[in-house]
Amino acid sequence: MCGRYVTVSKVKAVEKRFNAEVATPDLWRVNANVGPGSKAPVIADESPNSIQHFQFGFTPQWAKKPMYVFNARSEGDHNKENDPSYTGAKGILQKPMFRKSIRDRRCLVLADAFIEGPEKEKLSKPYVVYLRERRPFAFAGVWDEWVNTDTGEILRSFAILTTVANPLMQKIGHHRSPVILEPDQESDWISNDLPIQDVTAMLEPYDAKRMNAYPIDPAIKNPRAQGVELLKPTGERVFKEYDYEIYEELRLEGMGETRARQRGRDEKGRQQSLF
Repeated sequence: MCGRYVTVSKVKAVEKRFNAEVATPDLWRVNANVGPGSKAPVIADESPNSIQHFQFGFTPQWAKKPMYVFNARSEGDHNKENDPSYTGAKGILQKPMFRKSIRDRRCLVLADAFIEGPEKEKLSKPYVVYLRERRPFAFAGVWDEWVNTDTGEILRSFAILTTVANPLMQKIGHHRSPVILEPDQESDWISNDLPIQDVTAMLEPYDAKRMNAYPIDPAIKNPRAQGVELLKPTGERVFKEYDYEIYEELRLEGMGETRARQRGRDEKGRQQSLF
């Protein structure tokens, strides 16, 4: 299940990428360990030009108390064996928890990477999973609005859709994949005019050939742990790559720097050391 993910991109880069404006810039922060209970950026169907911060961990409007459900299974109660070749019905349409939101309360969950581990060891053996060709990207999400009847507080929360494991997730040893949308699917996902059969057609695993992963320290398991250093590789990537240093990119973004700026700083330091 996708219970931890990474958001390190700058506000301006995210606004440009998704053609939307961050509603509350003061809430924007680097987060190498987004987990249930965190406020995280989403673009919801009811405000497609606004990047809002909802709580990660879904609570349906009819709940008596907050529930923090962070994943929504595309298959619902079907495919209990998590067979990666499953192509049957999308049972989420019948699940009381999500059957309303999947129809008219969908959102884009913005991320730069996510954290996953084997089914048994879980985050005791974590990996950073990323897309080779782009970031930030969007998970398919659903959201709802819950009202605390005691205080009147309004809670907007979301869950990430999951589907069967693609070959990369299988290689890691995990039994599920988060649903990652293609850029040309994003506006459709948050359109309430889209027929429900077209919605469920998107609930497929992302192409594993366009992804990769590498192991990191289990310190990420602590939900309070923070810092881009958590994303430092502790071993080789699952699929060999020779032309892309994903950790360095994530680290620089998280520190508010770019490669060009770092080169300038390094060059300045070298010049100073000569005298």
